Amino acid sequence: MLRNRRGQMNTGEQSPVSTHHESTQENTEDDRLSEGDSQSLNGTSAQHNQGIYSPKNEAQSTAFFLLVVFLAFSTRLYKIMEPPHVCWDETHFGKMGSYYINRTFFFDVHPPLGKMLIGLAGYMTGYDGTYPFLKPGDKYEHHNYWGMRGFCASLGSCLPPFAYLTVLELSQSSTAALITAAVLAFDTGCITISQYILLDPILMFFIMGAVLSMVKFNRQRCRPFSAPWWFWLVLTGVNLSGALGVKFVGLFVILLVGMNTAWDLWSLLGDLHLSLMDFGKHLLSRVFGLILLPLFLYVTIFAVHFVVLNKSGPGDGFFSSAFQSRLIGNNLHNASMPEYLAYGSIITVKNLRIAGGYLHSHWHLYPEGVGAKQQQVTAYLHKDYNNMWLVHRSNDSDAQSEPDLVRHGDIIRLEHKGTTRNLHSHLHEAPLTKKHFQVTGYGINGTGDPNDLWQVEVCGGRKGDLVKVLRSKVRFLHRATGCVLYSSGKTLPKWGWEQVEITCSPYLKETPNSQWNIEDHINTKLPNISLSVLKPHFLEILLESHIVMIRGNSGLKPKDNEMSSKPWHWPINYQGLRFSGVNETEYRVYLLGNPVIWWLNLVGLGLYMVMVAVASLALRRGVQLDKRRIEHCRVLMEGGGLLLLGWFLHYVPFYTMGRILYYHHYFPAMLFSSMLTGITLDTLLQSADLWLRPPYSHWLLRGGQAMLFLAILNSFYMFHPLSYGMRGPLAHDPDSTMAGLKWMDSWEF
Repeated sequence: MLRNRRGQMNTGEQSPVSTHHESTQENTEDDRLSEGDSQSLNGTSAQHNQGIYSPKNEAQSTAFFLLVVFLAFSTRLYKIMEPPHVCWDETHFGKMGSYYINRTFFFDVHPPLGKMLIGLAGYMTGYDGTYPFLKPGDKYEHHNYWGMRGFCASLGSCLPPFAYLTVLELSQSSTAALITAAVLAFDTGCITISQYILLDPILMFFIMGAVLSMVKFNRQRCRPFSAPWWFWLVLTGVNLSGALGVKFVGLFVILLVGMNTAWDLWSLLGDLHLSLMDFGKHLLSRVFGLILLPLFLYVTIFAVHFVVLNKSGPGDGFFSSAFQSRLIGNNLHNASMPEYLAYGSIITVKNLRIAGGYLHSHWHLYPEGVGAKQQQVTAYLHKDYNNMWLVHRSNDSDAQSEPDLVRHGDIIRLEHKGTTRNLHSHLHEAPLTKKHFQVTGYGINGTGDPNDLWQVEVCGGRKGDLVKVLRSKVRFLHRATGCVLYSSGKTLPKWGWEQVEITCSPYLKETPNSQWNIEDHINTKLPNISLSVLKPHFLEILLESHIVMIRGNSGLKPKDNEMSSKPWHWPINYQGLRFSGVNETEYRVYLLGNPVIWWLNLVGLGLYMVMVAVASLALRRGVQLDKRRIEHCRVLMEGGGLLLLGWFLHYVPFYTMGRILYYHHYFPAMLFSSMLTGITLDTLLQSADLWLRPPYSHWLLRGGQAMLFLAILNSFYMFHPLSYGMRGPLAHDPDSTMAGLKWMDSWEF
């Protein structure tokens, strides 16, 4: 469908149109395709530049563009201050913006750029970073939040103009571009998700920026290495780093640009007029602009992140002891403590698995049916008093005038400081990892039984070696059963406070899950040493941050009283998300796409498949097509194909994800389906003369366009309260502003 034939490549010296007319006049399928199939996936040929989809005049397309900009900013900045309280995930991302202003370190499952920009927007508009963002519904009162909302809304307002320009480049039809822009400008879902302190509008801004830059770059194909060529190449790379720097979903647009680039290079390689030296220049320039530059910018984002967030905060416990030692205010920063572990010491024990947690216990017992009904032992990701343990000899004789150091091979007992129960294991199966043994807290005031004894093993050590605080990797072997203390990484149910499961593993292979280090160490009988030598270098903390983010992302669970959704729900607009309010007295905002628009996009996908199949069959069967029909086919196959691929890459991968999913994850894919709808419907209406003669075909074209725009405007008028807020009766009440509009029972407004 998208073939490239040698000798018909546009090298910048000769238009493929003139090459076509000079080479042959035969009416074969290859002749008909040669006007449009010799270029890269986006169809940027010279024929494209002068094709029948060209706007009638530049003034018209400019006027349309300015109209789109006005509508986009008007719909998103309207009532930007309402409601004057925290909505949905503003409680997370607003709080994280405050952390940047206060330079307080925190943990999040997403890369830092989006939160950094939110914090910068707040700082630049007078927000002081003192609002706590505790929970949805909390009033902002005197705090200056408009700058952060306005920043997100401004980036969200760029989506319709970006889509307009992208479709205009792909189709050269201002009508197709205007349909696309109207779909996005008047979609209640896109409006709502752009008006709050969220990462989504920032992410979509960079995704659309990358797609637009890529299409513009491909348009410069006839002018390689010119200033505009380099500008759009570099801007594509900048947008790719921005998308990935906000969320890992940015990987999907990187894959899209990568596939487009691979096709483009493959086409250049087949051009016999292009020397291998020139091809090498093309290859290296793309490596620089689309790989090295984005990678450099992405790493720079993290460098700034680490420099700004230099104070201890709520995210410390997710990271290694060495990582924490660089944070001002952390107990390990410029700290001093005894170098070697001794009996009688109070310690905290941290698992070496990234985000493995601290060895922890509390008064709560394992429930009935989960092993022995003894005290829970878990791994906890935050610093806490209940992470502290006392180190005892196996025979309870700790009282000596001189401190006695713990050595490799010693038998010890760990007593939980808060509850005075010993770390204990037995042959009951673990709560989640059924082939492992349960670990509990047992005994009272340090008195227990032989199942409380553990042998200390320094990894790589020999008998008699001392245990170094922070630096030694230690394992604890259970004397009675022979198993090893283990952090499984699995999250316990509600009864376990959603902390991490601790087990005793019968599999003795050394892994980070079974390795621990002593972090806090208190013993007044021992001299202290400085820990400043433990600070890691930049690449170490960069790698650790990514491992923690990836593991945190895969372990996300639903919030209380919030239902997750499935990917098949999204295109059909099955269920939205409550942003604010539940009952009649509250200010209610509900994230739901304009159903007319979303179902139109769904119809557009189906129509596109049918139209491409018909066009492909016609070309395959040798149906004679005029230049205009050939251009229709090219736009569908190349421009539409690129957008279909973008939709596929941003949607289908969610079916393979094990983490919790939400409705808003579909919005990047919705951008591509909306652009595809614009091209599909415009091509369909432009083809009215296939079954109607003039002037009826012209009437159908203009009438269809008018009805389409009126339907979009009317649907926005009906459903706009979803975005701009509802008060009073709910949708089932005849007096409600949404009466009669709850078309699906799954909608919750």
